[in-house]
Amino acid sequence: MFAASSLLFVPGSRPERFPKAAAAGAGLVIIDLEDAVGPADKETAREAALKQVRDAGEGFAIRINAVTTPEGIRDLAALTQSDVLPETLMIPMVESEVELDIVARALGERCPDLLPLIETPRGLRSALAITSHAKVAALMFGGADFSGELQVAVSWEPLLAARQELILACAEARKPLIDVPYIHLDDEDGLRRECELARSIGITAKAAIHPKQVPMIEDVFAPTAEQVAEAEEALRVYEETGGKAVRHKGRMLEAPMIKTYRAILARKRSG
Repeated sequence: MFAASSLLFVPGSRPERFPKAAAAGAGLVIIDLEDAVGPADKETAREAALKQVRDAGEGFAIRINAVTTPEGIRDLAALTQSDVLPETLMIPMVESEVELDIVARALGERCPDLLPLIETPRGLRSALAITSHAKVAALMFGGADFSGELQVAVSWEPLLAARQELILACAEARKPLIDVPYIHLDDEDGLRRECELARSIGITAKAAIHPKQVPMIEDVFAPTAEQVAEAEEALRVYEETGGKAVRHKGRMLEAPMIKTYRAILARKRSG
């Protein structure tokens, strides 16, 4: 189960930043081989990303280039030849589940969990099929590219309809939705507002493009101590009844509520 509340991007061409990214406290660090890396640095970034995954063991994912591009094909070829793969692989610009099939078949039984990015209207129309793919652990909304397609600002209101469609697709597929990064680095109030709005409509995590954004994202999206305690108590009561519906604190504990409580515990703050 994908349980991160925050994801932090770090350029694959800046390996000196990998330790700082790891120390930021994000649920997952994404080494980016796509947007953050220029054409001349693609090969060295690819090598640095694979080396970090090999050395670190966990906590790092890789965003490859789109598999419909030459660089994406090179990324995928390098992954097939690597002795160690990341636990999660982010796939950008996904417009069809066929692209995920290509990755899954190329990597075979070693294929990591996939995290596709929906960044175009065509991808949005195929969101349910993409999210329902067997290897997909979560879906991410790529709002920056999507806003370019619509020729609107990367802000809440113009992208709300797309978010809502993705929430419905993720709910049907029973997968989490990760929100687009907030691009205004010095606007802490704006970041909190967007996090709270995203959480209020069912989004369960948000990406960050700078380490200083991570604490606030975690504060908004990670379950509170009170929510964790409530979930632990409810699960204990439910399990004591043998998994049957039971009255607890004036409400009926049934399977749908139990799924929610288990999701809360999966996403609770470590430590």
